[in-house]
Amino acid sequence: MQVAAPHTDMLADMDATGIAEQIRAGQISAEQAISASIERLRLVEPQLNAIVCERFEQALAHARALTPQQPPLLFSGVPCVIKDNTGLAGLPTRHGSRGTSTAAATSDDEITRCFLATGLIPIAKSALPEFGLTATTERSQGPPTRNPWNTAYSPGGSSGGSAALVAAGVVPVAHANDGGGSIRIPAACCGVVGLKPSRHRLPTLAVADKMPINLLSEGLVSRTVRDTAAFYAEVERYYPSSALPEIGQVSEPGQQRLRIALCTEHPADGDCDPEVVAAVEQVARVCEKLGHRLEQIPSPVPRQMPDDFLLYWARMAASINYMGRFAFGGDFDRRQLEPLTYKLSRHYLSRAWRSPGAIRRHKNFAIKYQGMFDQYDLFLTPVLATPPPELGYLGPDLDFASTAGRLRNYAAFTPAQNVSGTPAISLPLACSSRGLPIGVQFAAAMGQEKRLLEIAFELEQAMPWSYPAAG
Repeated sequence: MQVAAPHTDMLADMDATGIAEQIRAGQISAEQAISASIERLRLVEPQLNAIVCERFEQALAHARALTPQQPPLLFSGVPCVIKDNTGLAGLPTRHGSRGTSTAAATSDDEITRCFLATGLIPIAKSALPEFGLTATTERSQGPPTRNPWNTAYSPGGSSGGSAALVAAGVVPVAHANDGGGSIRIPAACCGVVGLKPSRHRLPTLAVADKMPINLLSEGLVSRTVRDTAAFYAEVERYYPSSALPEIGQVSEPGQQRLRIALCTEHPADGDCDPEVVAAVEQVARVCEKLGHRLEQIPSPVPRQMPDDFLLYWARMAASINYMGRFAFGGDFDRRQLEPLTYKLSRHYLSRAWRSPGAIRRHKNFAIKYQGMFDQYDLFLTPVLATPPPELGYLGPDLDFASTAGRLRNYAAFTPAQNVSGTPAISLPLACSSRGLPIGVQFAAAMGQEKRLLEIAFELEQAMPWSYPAAG
């Protein structure tokens, strides 16, 4: 079953930029925009299970408080959602876990403040798997989050709730973050735009920089490239990054013809679905017709890297298991953790002696991967090795060997950019024979989000995408 919010209200099928323009012109009010988005959420949430708590009254009060006398922000009055591993004052931050506190946060996290600084108004917090540790938004207790293109399928993870709500037309943009593909994977599954920015482009939790390698990047998913570009340009004014080149205002394709490396070889000796390979190759042909130069290359990812990445990922689960009360407060209850968190923790403890070598290899890879962009401007790959899987394929009841093997094959293309800290974008440029989105990934050198947005604008014009039909 396909699920989408009706577009017969004043929001129609507008993106965030369009809604903000209507509010600034006085054609609709911020309160009307928020009310319409809330109504859309109420209509689709029973089918999608994409939020964990709502913020309707606070959002409406925020919208009513906006006055014509206030200088409008870029997205003043536009609705959004915040992922539930991020602090939003007045609501709990559960990280998708029953083991965390139900107490409301007393302040906003820095990335939340970035969203608010653009004028966006959160109406709810979106669902994720426990601590974002897997590539689907399913849990051992309670219903899974479902893909609006077909509710029998996974929306991806870990930002699955955010991507599902954007694809279904509830909100035009949504907060997401990415430690191994968690922006790009659900963007690919739900057919939305998902840019993972360079490390430190946006603020992340302080604890992330205390890890040997900071895998995390904050960002958003959107329905249009112009919304993603406008968001980063606006946030750059609020949170400039002195260590990275400025993105600036990007509003159209770039003029420079680019050298693009193409790779459909699976990084972990796995199998890429023929439909995924065909989708990437079709995008490559379109790029060539547009004047870009394509060169096919073997995977730059070492064969050891998937195992090293799983071990590093499992290290985080072990930290949560044994030190969660220091990170999440004294009422953290490790007895309530999901089975996968325990299994990952045990995986790390049984192989902890290998961790120093894995970290060293990751750091060496990051240097070599960055060097690839001395020769190429962009790197074109699949986002995932297959189209979106059915719910249960990565479900919480699987034995660990099956989960690890399936994740290794399915989500093999995205971790390279987390390890290296470099940016990458998922674009919804193809569809499977079952009518499900297929995401195509472009990656770039550190700080080159502008180049990714320019190619995204160009392909959005050359290969326009659509969304689930409104009910």
